Amino acid sequence: MAGVFQKVSALFSAKDMTEGSPYSCLVQFAIPLLIGNLAQQLYNTVDSIVVGTYIGDDALAAVGASMPLFNLILVLFVGISTGASIMVSQYFGAKDREMLSETVGNSLVLTLIASIIMMLAGVFSAEAMMSLLDTPENIFASSCEYLKIIFLGIAGVAFYNILTGILRGLGDSLMPLIFLLVACGLNIVLDLAFVVIFEWGVAGVAWATIIAQAISSILCLIRLFLMRDVLVIRKNHFRLKRKLVGQLVWLGLPSGATQAIFSMAALVVQSLTNSFGTLVIASNVIVMRVDGFAMMPNFSFGVAMTTFVGQNIGAGKMDRVDEGNRDGLKLGLIVAAVLVVAILLFGDSLMRLFTKTDEVIDYSMRMMRIMAVGYIAMAVTQTLSGTMRGAGDTITPMWISMVTTVVTRMPLAYLLAFFTRSPEYPVGNPNSLYISLMVSWLLGAALTFLMFKRGKWKTKGFAKAKPAAE
Repeated sequence: MAGVFQKVSALFSAKDMTEGSPYSCLVQFAIPLLIGNLAQQLYNTVDSIVVGTYIGDDALAAVGASMPLFNLILVLFVGISTGASIMVSQYFGAKDREMLSETVGNSLVLTLIASIIMMLAGVFSAEAMMSLLDTPENIFASSCEYLKIIFLGIAGVAFYNILTGILRGLGDSLMPLIFLLVACGLNIVLDLAFVVIFEWGVAGVAWATIIAQAISSILCLIRLFLMRDVLVIRKNHFRLKRKLVGQLVWLGLPSGATQAIFSMAALVVQSLTNSFGTLVIASNVIVMRVDGFAMMPNFSFGVAMTTFVGQNIGAGKMDRVDEGNRDGLKLGLIVAAVLVVAILLFGDSLMRLFTKTDEVIDYSMRMMRIMAVGYIAMAVTQTLSGTMRGAGDTITPMWISMVTTVVTRMPLAYLLAFFTRSPEYPVGNPNSLYISLMVSWLLGAALTFLMFKRGKWKTKGFAKAKPAAE
């Protein structure tokens, strides 16, 4: 009985990934991440299904038109989260409890400050920002309303991202999953209640989302403070320290900038998407929802590699890092290939979850076929980028994203649209949006592999393993 209790307890504790089979460590860590990412996508997917089914395609387009802007603002929290996760994993691997506790305390304070600033900025500038995107008049008011409510609850989104980054750095991917599943269930219930019963429209979807995200962040915070066997956070750990803040920014800023580049590109391309009209906007929303599911394994293995590599570099075990890289890449490629086949075979059925309009479904499926091969390329990019980030090299993935997104994807999308103008497509062929994306993914995989093979990331670790006597 005692043995069973110990095994159950181990599932809910921090995971030391410096021991045992790297393959087993990665699989055990990545599976909850995969399920968690699935639940995260359900937030957005349920919103889209409820909006498309009970309100209409215009409302679906309104939600989709506002999301790239919100994602751009979120990159600040993504940066802090990534920096915190890298530092936590390396200090945890090095068994340095004091630096671990100070890192967590400083991360939470930075998140609070940033949340307040972003909330005020987002609420008061929503209309101006949506105007800059040339949002169609028929969905402008709904887009602004959705965006303002989401910004009001940005603290919940921010703290959930930061806290899950910290918990994952400690090797705990299971408890964030449990909390997210609870919040996702609540989100579904609130979506239906606010939209179907109370008829709040797009605003109801936004309120359901921020309430559910706030609850998930509170649960993560409670979990962190109960992990007293790993770290004890005292009042003095909340005092900002220049060195720690500088390191968080240095590690997190490139990752945040990488996400900012993607989000800014999405904004620029969203403007092009909007010019194609409501039909293409609605189709794009569906494609991006399905894309979110297709990308889940890639992102999950990338995060798993960051934690695995961070802990083992902190412990000074480079042999395990090399072995883990091989296992992680194999896993990522196999899962991505299986998902691509599934999307090509069953994608049409997925599209029908969002809308019953045949023309929207046909557009969406055509776009998914163009993008399919890119998911295998992204398995390479995300897995190897995760390795580099875990080692402390967040600069290389940033400049690669700049080349693939700013230099390649955005100009190519507009050029293809320009050169495919015709009486049938006066603004250009909508396929331009997705051909350009697929090309950028293939280029990103090639550049990431080349930089990984150069091996400079192996020299970026900063935490040093403490002697066993300590």
